[in-house]
Amino acid sequence: MTGRRLLLALLGVLSLAAAAVAQQGPRPAAVAAAPRASGQHALTATDLGAWLDGFMAATLEQGKIAAAQVVVVDDGEVLFKRGYGYADVAAETPMDPDRHQMRIGSTSKLFVWTAVMQLVEAGKIDLDADVNRYLDFRISPRGDRPVTMADLMTHRGGFEEGLKDVMATDPKFLKTNERYLKENMRPFMFAPGEVPAYSNYGTALAGYIVQRVSGESYEAYVERHILAPLSMRSTTARQPLPPAFAETAAKGYRTSETPPSPFELVGTAPAGQISATAADMANFMLAHLQDGRFGDARILRPETARLMHSPSLRAPAGFDTLAHGFFRGKRNGRIVLGHGGDTVVFHSDLNLLPEEGVGIFVSFNSRGENDAVYGARERLFQLFLDRYFAAPVPVTPPAIATATGDAGAIAGSYESSRRVETGFISLFYLLQQDQIVAHEDGTISASWVPGERFREIAPGLWREVAGTRQLLAVQSGGRPAIVDSRNPVAILQAAPTSRSGVVFQLVTGLSLLVLLCAAITWPIAAWVRYSRRLGPLATGCEARVRRLTRIAVVANLIYLLAWYSVLAPILRTDVSYYNGGLDSFIRFLQVAAIVPLLGAILGLVNAWLALRAKLNWAARARSFVVALALIGFLWVAWMAGFIGWSLNY
Repeated sequence: MTGRRLLLALLGVLSLAAAAVAQQGPRPAAVAAAPRASGQHALTATDLGAWLDGFMAATLEQGKIAAAQVVVVDDGEVLFKRGYGYADVAAETPMDPDRHQMRIGSTSKLFVWTAVMQLVEAGKIDLDADVNRYLDFRISPRGDRPVTMADLMTHRGGFEEGLKDVMATDPKFLKTNERYLKENMRPFMFAPGEVPAYSNYGTALAGYIVQRVSGESYEAYVERHILAPLSMRSTTARQPLPPAFAETAAKGYRTSETPPSPFELVGTAPAGQISATAADMANFMLAHLQDGRFGDARILRPETARLMHSPSLRAPAGFDTLAHGFFRGKRNGRIVLGHGGDTVVFHSDLNLLPEEGVGIFVSFNSRGENDAVYGARERLFQLFLDRYFAAPVPVTPPAIATATGDAGAIAGSYESSRRVETGFISLFYLLQQDQIVAHEDGTISASWVPGERFREIAPGLWREVAGTRQLLAVQSGGRPAIVDSRNPVAILQAAPTSRSGVVFQLVTGLSLLVLLCAAITWPIAAWVRYSRRLGPLATGCEARVRRLTRIAVVANLIYLLAWYSVLAPILRTDVSYYNGGLDSFIRFLQVAAIVPLLGAILGLVNAWLALRAKLNWAARARSFVVALALIGFLWVAWMAGFIGWSLNY
């Protein structure tokens, strides 16, 4: 599964408006064999082996990644296939791309979309029909426009992200896809078709529609209509793994120096459930590169395959879009169709160059030290393109005259449209907001593209200096937003002050600092007054309120620690922790929200009584500051999603 790295981060760029499908014409039969502009090296098995052997040896060692599989297809055949490292580190079992299955994460989505297009071809699914036509429960979006299959394919269903039951390691916590969809319905954040927001829930919903329309389980459908025709005998969509596959599955690791992780079970099953070898994925790539044909078998008619590979939405020049589930863009001047995939420990990437007849698939079985796999995966494909399909060094046009002022206007905090706003997981999205910084020379830098600067070359259009990546300033939902040319499945919306990560962190930090200081200094002050035989500062009602306020301060800190125990697993990417077994404790914490509420009330009453009493200015100031901290903490609890009643997060 894919997405940002914390909840699992992904790819691509937005197109600005939904439009009619721009269908490509058929690719001439001679294209694959025709001469092509290439890089400094010929694309041969020998050269690939020499290059990849060196690249992988260094990458696996430096990144502490246990193993990888790579396969490259060209002109209708497997050109190169090799495993690197160990499928089982302890047993020192060499990785075998013909034998060892890897979890391919969100690359599994391509099987969902292929299945959908098969059923479109059969006249059983209408891409523009309300999905409720195919369901036995109801999806009720915002507004009057229904959610369509085309919306699901372009990640524009409008769904909010979610974490609960997304992944498990214990089969008893794995729900069927049907049960997951019905029990974990995601709230709508946007109206359908309007804003891209990558959605595993939306893809799982499409997989369930395949099941409903075909009359077969999704797993059986994929086996009969995709895996069998493509001779993908070492691939399965079933989880837990059938016994025969369990014996040959590669182990997954955090790093090559840690013990193997438990087998990852994907709750949004169609969105990330496939286990496959690189050899089998070569057959899948060949079928898509050959307009649905593999040998004597066919999984799509040529016209359906060409439709599937054509843009589903229009995009500005130089911006990626989606092609009926594929990410579609240009790299080094070549059209690229692809999809990445991530579980916690397995990471894959599939890329097709349809005009060249070339495809490359890579899969790693480790996250690596400091998440090294993400950079390794990106470097591998870019170096592959630079080596065999080189492009001229891009020249960035000069900046427009208003660049400096425009840079200042768009600087600030931004939040991804792929986020959670309800439930306690929303805390992490507040803490992960991206920043655009304006520089004196009129360029800007974006925190999600580290080390690069962008120059405004047209009103609202910023291009990477000496690069091809672009950022476009638009309006979305009545607020400024940024479209990244490499990300068609999310946009960055300017964070309002009420959701500003900077404001949230400032209020959180100051409130906690005051509460901690108060909790520490009050006992010390009480001891000093006792040892010096000084009388109490207050008596009667004022004394009782002061005492209750002190209890409230400590209770707030304990309340926060309790929530931290729930949130801490995310910091170590233990996503499987979040399931129904946690419900009773979360419900207890939701009831315990009375703690910050009462604390804020007590703080206000205590400050009011202190102002009325004949206390010195320092005592009054302390009461006032503590009251502000308790009110701030209540606001923090509300913004972090601690206050609520839903167990669907």
